[in-house]
Amino acid sequence: MRPGAVEIGIAGTGAIGLACAAWLTHGGHAVTVWSPGGHGAAALRDSPLHSSGVLQAETEIAVAARPAALARGAKVLLIAVPLNGHRAVMDALLPHLASGQTIIVSSMGSLSSLYLFERARRAGIDITVASMGSTVLTARREGAAGVHLMTRRTELGLSALPRGRTDAALALCADLFGDVFVPDANCLASALANINPVAHGALALFNWTRIERAEHWPQYHYMTPQVAAVIERLDAERLALARAFGLSVRTIAQHFAKSFGTSCDTVADIAAELHAKRGGPPGPTDTGTRFVFEDMPYGLAFNSALGRIAGVPTPAADTIVQACSLVAGQELAARNDLIAPLGIASENVAGLLERVNVDV
Repeated sequence: MRPGAVEIGIAGTGAIGLACAAWLTHGGHAVTVWSPGGHGAAALRDSPLHSSGVLQAETEIAVAARPAALARGAKVLLIAVPLNGHRAVMDALLPHLASGQTIIVSSMGSLSSLYLFERARRAGIDITVASMGSTVLTARREGAAGVHLMTRRTELGLSALPRGRTDAALALCADLFGDVFVPDANCLASALANINPVAHGALALFNWTRIERAEHWPQYHYMTPQVAAVIERLDAERLALARAFGLSVRTIAQHFAKSFGTSCDTVADIAAELHAKRGGPPGPTDTGTRFVFEDMPYGLAFNSALGRIAGVPTPAADTIVQACSLVAGQELAARNDLIAPLGIASENVAGLLERVNVDV
């Protein structure tokens, strides 16, 4: 390890988990990964991790068999699993956490960071929980021991629990991934900054037959003007929710401009611009896609829950979740396993703000 290097444990061995492992190891840090599913890191026990794209490297990654081994001795833990796995992974890690550790949640939604922070506090464990509203890297997994890193975002919001440790969290994440982080007001702002549910919900619903037939369909090409109009209505609800909690988040158009350098103002024109530039990425071809089973329960259904306590109508989000539930054959809002334990339904605006703004 280089001087000043950090021992880091990563929970998750999908594309983002392995991309972070490659990036951090290449930066001189000592990285251990744990596969909550039990199989995602098997090949890395006997072979190095191969990364391509913006980072072309071959790195040796340690593998932990259990969460206790991952947490032991780590200064930093990074949770890089889909949102529908956050609670299970956090519950598995909680008995093994120690005061002084920093847990980075990438990316955070449905206030999963607050869930972890409050449960650690109840157990007498003084941790810092840093929340990223999206992933700092974009990637896709290639085979059993490979990952292709597509981009590192040029700017990404970050918040911390408690809020008084935001500067320390920003400095830590800048050391790990580069100076691309800006402070979010709190973890609720980080959650509402994520535009994936707004974009993915409408795309999945209105292209369901393409997904079910496993057709090749470039996402931005099928973000047609009428679908784009629905996305803008969903985004307007997200912005109204932020305002109800005294927060300000970027519009979806501003997000695309920051992430991909687009210059258009409307989602329809942005989609056309991106399709002309990139052609892809291809849309999902499996009805079990995260567009439905992650972004609906933990994104739009969460927004609806916030709307109910803040008095903000969310008819577009409600409609998309209900229609997706109908076509998927199950109640998607009920799949969110964070809203109930966080007590969102019985909260009010002031009470939730007090919790996410805890300072020490």
